[in-house]
Amino acid sequence: MDKVQRELDDLKNSQTSVLKKVSQIAAHNITLGVDLLDNKLPDLEEQVNVTLKVTSDLSDAFAEYRARFFFDNNLAATTDPTA
Repeated sequence: MDKVQRELDDLKNSQTSVLKKVSQIAAHNITLGVDLLDNKLPDLEEQVNVTLKVTSDLSDAFAEYRARFFFDNNLAATTDPTA
């Protein structure tokens, strides 16, 4: 379970990086003024934002599930065997 949580956190961090890159491209395009980028980047940014939100929500929900599972099964003091 710990491994899955780490992978979800890694995915969230990767999507955050993608969002930063899209923002950087948009900032560079201010000086370039390429209409294609002006038209497409806001849509891309919105899609990445939505995906990041879904991933964050899933990561949070899985963390709660994991904590509840360990508590319900009296595993709080043990380590996750799948880590």
